[in-house]
Amino acid sequence: MKSGFITIVGRPNAGKSTLLNKILGEKIAAVSNKPQTTRNSIIGIVTEDEYQMVFIDTPGIHNPKTKLGKFMIKEVDESVKSVDIIVLMVDVNDKIEENFKIVENIKNQGVPVILAINKVDTVEKEKILGVIAALCDKAEFDEIIPISAKHGDGTDIVVEEIKKRLQEGPMYFPDDMITDQPEKQIAAEIIREKALWCLDKEVPHGIAVDIEAFKEQENGVIKITAAIYCEKKSHKGIVIGKNGAMLKKIGQLAREDIEKFLDAKVYLDLWVKIKEDWRNSDFMLKNFGFNKQD
Repeated sequence: MKSGFITIVGRPNAGKSTLLNKILGEKIAAVSNKPQTTRNSIIGIVTEDEYQMVFIDTPGIHNPKTKLGKFMIKEVDESVKSVDIIVLMVDVNDKIEENFKIVENIKNQGVPVILAINKVDTVEKEKILGVIAALCDKAEFDEIIPISAKHGDGTDIVVEEIKKRLQEGPMYFPDDMITDQPEKQIAAEIIREKALWCLDKEVPHGIAVDIEAFKEQENGVIKITAAIYCEKKSHKGIVIGKNGAMLKKIGQLAREDIEKFLDAKVYLDLWVKIKEDWRNSDFMLKNFGFNKQD
């Protein structure tokens, strides 16, 4: 068997989680059109007869302003160590020079680097060629693949190029496992994703989701009680919405995706709580699983 660890890196909103979910055929990472959606490094696993690919989706690389942001950057730094292949995702619409530092950080890791130019369906060919030329002036890449992760165009090519570069190795995970994330964590990711989609401006970045109860009842329905934490009283009102309409919308969208993932009926009970400045609280970060010990 051939196997290996593949990390997906890039700037915020480059489409890393979208690519991972598309490759897996399951939604395990939150996706939105807002930057810094992913907070933890999330492992996704693809096992075939002769291959096992272990993907690590990372938070977007940015300048951290909170303890949560510093944790996210640490997650990225750790994810590029001791991996077998790196996939660098670049949004073709992004300011290309903002990707140069990432290129410098990964080009000397001593492993194959695949450059995936994402969202190529949104621009003309000349723009794509210009982005490729600018990046290739900074480093050599083992493969360059224009893709649209949202629509799945080119994602199969990314997988095939990864397979070509895998070495003989063990099966790291059982063949029926697609992620190392517990079901509770996936449920929390889905709820947070729906909040990101439904809300706007600064509120989403101050949101965390804590699963307080996750239990299958005698009738087979899984009851999930979750708290959506926000940092300000005014944000709480926005999350709940007029007559509870926004919270109901978030819950309905989240429940539908959670049911698909669990293949079971779900009763989702959402609450909104306030914890001021939780992104700078060591206690709250630990409680939400964001400050893993070395």
